[in-house]
Amino acid sequence: VETILDKENFTLEELLDEDEIIQECKALNSRLINFLRQRPQVEQLIRYIVEDSVEDAEKKRTFKFPFIACEIFTCEVDIILKTLVEDEGLMNLLFSYLEPNRLHSTLLAGYFSKVVICLLLRKTVPLLQYIQSHQEIIKKLVDLIGITSIMEVLVRLIGADEHIYTNYTDAMRWLEDTDVLDMIVDKYSSSDSPEVHANAAETLCAITRYAPPGLAAKISGGGFIGRLFRNALEESRPKSVLVNSLTVCISLLDPKRVTFGTYPTFSRQLTQTSTTTANPEIVEGMLASLGHLLELLNVSSDKTVLLTTYGKLQPPLGKHRLKIVEFVSVLVSIGSEAAETELMRLGAVNQLLDLFFKYPYNNFLHHYVENITISCLESKNVALVQHILRDCNLVGKILEAEKHCTLASDSDEPTVAVGGTLPCKIGNIGHLTRISNKLVHMGSTNDEIKTLLQENSEWVEWQSNVLSKRAAVENVYQWSCGRPAALQERTRDSDDDDYQDRDYDVAALANNLSQAFRYGIYSNDMDEGHGSLDRDDEDVYFDDESAEVVISSLRLGDDQESGSIFTNTNWFAFEDDRINDDRRSGAPASPSPNIEDTGTTSSNDDRVQVSEDEATETSLQEQETEPKPGESGSREIRVGEDDKPPEQVELMEVSTSDDFPIADEPMLPNGTLEEEAKIQAADVSMSPIDPSTSADDVLSEASDSETHNNSRSTEGTSDPHSAPHSAPTTE
Repeated sequence: VETILDKENFTLEELLDEDEIIQECKALNSRLINFLRQRPQVEQLIRYIVEDSVEDAEKKRTFKFPFIACEIFTCEVDIILKTLVEDEGLMNLLFSYLEPNRLHSTLLAGYFSKVVICLLLRKTVPLLQYIQSHQEIIKKLVDLIGITSIMEVLVRLIGADEHIYTNYTDAMRWLEDTDVLDMIVDKYSSSDSPEVHANAAETLCAITRYAPPGLAAKISGGGFIGRLFRNALEESRPKSVLVNSLTVCISLLDPKRVTFGTYPTFSRQLTQTSTTTANPEIVEGMLASLGHLLELLNVSSDKTVLLTTYGKLQPPLGKHRLKIVEFVSVLVSIGSEAAETELMRLGAVNQLLDLFFKYPYNNFLHHYVENITISCLESKNVALVQHILRDCNLVGKILEAEKHCTLASDSDEPTVAVGGTLPCKIGNIGHLTRISNKLVHMGSTNDEIKTLLQENSEWVEWQSNVLSKRAAVENVYQWSCGRPAALQERTRDSDDDDYQDRDYDVAALANNLSQAFRYGIYSNDMDEGHGSLDRDDEDVYFDDESAEVVISSLRLGDDQESGSIFTNTNWFAFEDDRINDDRRSGAPASPSPNIEDTGTTSSNDDRVQVSEDEATETSLQEQETEPKPGESGSREIRVGEDDKPPEQVELMEVSTSDDFPIADEPMLPNGTLEEEAKIQAADVSMSPIDPSTSADDVLSEASDSETHNNSRSTEGTSDPHSAPHSAPTTE
């Protein structure tokens, strides 16, 4: 880029062809920015975005230059954006892309959308003022609503963006006086494109969530809802009009519900009571057309046939019928008494239950009907509970489906099994089981439901012989496939805080984890484990937060006491050859609980007892002496100072004072008898120390002994009879 800028005559195309131009723009290259901010350059960049290239143009002109031009604007360089928004001619050129005589390719539509949205976010007030003075732009955007990129611009522009509306309320107030809602709804009657219907529905749903109060009041009015249903129920219109109109109605009833995508999003628990409170005016406007919607659920007149692996559907349920069921499901969940009364009058619940059993493999249908059933059972309206149990015969239909749990071969049913093979088992048994469990649960708190269930002897027998056993088998907390037994009593919704109610010393756990990774405990290669000793402590340090993360991830049960890492003890309380090798290599030694205060060090089969008096400087032989009365046999070992070589250690006696009494009898290692200890002490004291024992080993063991002695005494005196003790070194 700098090479091009150094030329006397260079063109914009040369810069756009350079790969580093975007990085230089983001780095705010002053020479480059000063060139791009000029009006001729900004105009040419806009032309690349809004004007299609000729058929025989180079690929750079068709693909690369429009992309680079869009990226330059979206780098959000303020001085370049200011040049654009302050020049009405440039703004006219930008929005000329919306003219109906253009091709509106998807590629350029995406670039146009990114630039306008960037202006809307960074230059909000100037852009809104320009659109307010050119309100025909709104109509042009609605005309191109079938292009998703244009739809995104429209959604941001009309206030369906919470951030923009909150910060620029006054600048957007003029939108409430426009007829943008009417223009969008008219697309359902004037266009047959499913993409137009879907994008119009998404725009209207966005308005229901974040629109300004004026637009929200308009979209909730009875006249607007009436127009929606008139377009949806018109027989000559495509089914996509019905589906997307009901999507808008569902969003009006429950604005937080996610309804877009290839398949519905089931974000709620089935047993969760809805807290949505819909506007009574909205509900009343929808109930006026509910009867016409339920008529479309009749499948007897549809002769469409769809072959499947298990048989054939005659006819398939269809997306429009499924959307009607979803609409009824939301209508029941809002708890409107008027809606419940109308549903009972029209027999909607019974009709939906029949579809539940006629289409045993449509899981979307089963989900909605199960939601409707549970909402009815949990309703405070006693008449609705009586309606679903008695008028709809819910219990009888469940028992009938359990008796005939295979797919019927009756040609009069919508779902027919394929001939010549064994019929498949129906696919809604799981939903029936959950509905049955809900009935049993409601019977424990509702006397009327309990009485109705107990009066049915067939239900009582089926519950005791089938349902209870099935519930026990499907109880995942009792599975023994590696699940901790503690999960059976866990009632938390999340496992993140499970460890916090246990008595764990997080600091000790962090220290243990640090040592574990330092010694390569979790490495399969022993060489790698030794190699890890050379790392710095910072590389293997675990803080309290890291320890908590590891604790929560391991998920061990409370009953696993032996071998559990959830203890406050030292995991590395051992003395073996591998640790001794590590000590020789210079690694710090961990304290060992096997080192007693008596000065006796236990390491595998070797025990060395340090007596009170030590012998000469050049000999390693020890002479057995009896401890003096009132003195302890323990020794405090310090590394020699001044000119002493590293191999020398000074054995200092710790005298016992009245302030720090020590028991007369020395402490014995666990599991060691007193007589056996005396014999071992005599044997060791009479024999010389193994010459192979290095000074480093003695130093390490002595240091551990010093640690234990210091914990019992803070004052000590040196033995005047002690002498430096040197030991031969071995490699």
